[in-house]
Amino acid sequence: MVAVDSQGPQDSAVRMFRRERSIPLRGSAAALCNNLSVLQLPSRNLTHFGVVHGPSAQLVSAAPEGVPLAQRQLHAKEGAGVSPPLITQVHWCVLPFRVLLVLTSHRGIQMYESDGSVMVYWHALDSGDASPVQAVFARGIAASGHFICVGTWSGRILVFDIPAKGPNIVLSEELAGHQTPVTDIATEPAQGQDCVADMVTADDSGLLCVWRSGPEFKLLTRIPGFGVPCPSVQLWHGTVAAGYGDGQVRLYEAGTGTLHVQISAHARAICALDLASEAGKVEHCHGECVPDTQVCGARFCDPSGSSFAVTGYDLAEILRFSSV
Repeated sequence: MVAVDSQGPQDSAVRMFRRERSIPLRGSAAALCNNLSVLQLPSRNLTHFGVVHGPSAQLVSAAPEGVPLAQRQLHAKEGAGVSPPLITQVHWCVLPFRVLLVLTSHRGIQMYESDGSVMVYWHALDSGDASPVQAVFARGIAASGHFICVGTWSGRILVFDIPAKGPNIVLSEELAGHQTPVTDIATEPAQGQDCVADMVTADDSGLLCVWRSGPEFKLLTRIPGFGVPCPSVQLWHGTVAAGYGDGQVRLYEAGTGTLHVQISAHARAICALDLASEAGKVEHCHGECVPDTQVCGARFCDPSGSSFAVTGYDLAEILRFSSV
């Protein structure tokens, strides 16, 4: 597991990772939580990285040694309004039959082919229920089976049914479980088991909702917050890992909401949390401070957890680390 606060991990004598060649960006990442998405393509020996800043998203393809091979910039669809909308998140959604790149913004949700070359779907946000002073946005993106789920400012989760190919994407369901803006969504394959939790959603109040996906999504349990937001959440083999605004990382049993582990290793709010799906344990392996940088994104670059990447505000590069 990798967790970062706004200053990055604190320096530690435990060091199992080393800095590798950074990947240059055309501009810095915005100061948003979870502002990094990674898509590994082993068959092509490539890794795609995505970050957002203002009304645009930067996509970078890099070789294993960190050499950038291609860059693409995507812009938020303007919709109604006089000023360009701000993008809130970029994320690759790996479905059983295709991979889509999803952008969320203050105006709507854009879905692209995985390389960002073609936009296949646009969904405009309905601000009818918002007060004049309330910000309207989408945030929190995850794939579950042949569905893509996206959180919104209202606390509702939009569920899109994705076809095997083509643009015939349908908004199939809206999930009501949160009363405050959604911050993050995480999923894992259900592997055909009945009544198994395979999606968790988090919000600004710290509330976690655990769901079972399917033709009709079912809310299984709520894990109450405790007065601070939960900016980042992950799900692994029935365990929910949640990073909170007070710097704590908590591990819960997804089905019951029972707290198993509480990690108090950060002095500031957790802004990104990721799990390596093949690692399967929690231990202190590495700590490092990124000086003079507000860290805003962190992702493992492979399922074994042998490498990870970090982004920071006002930092025009993606920092890379690999195991020694």
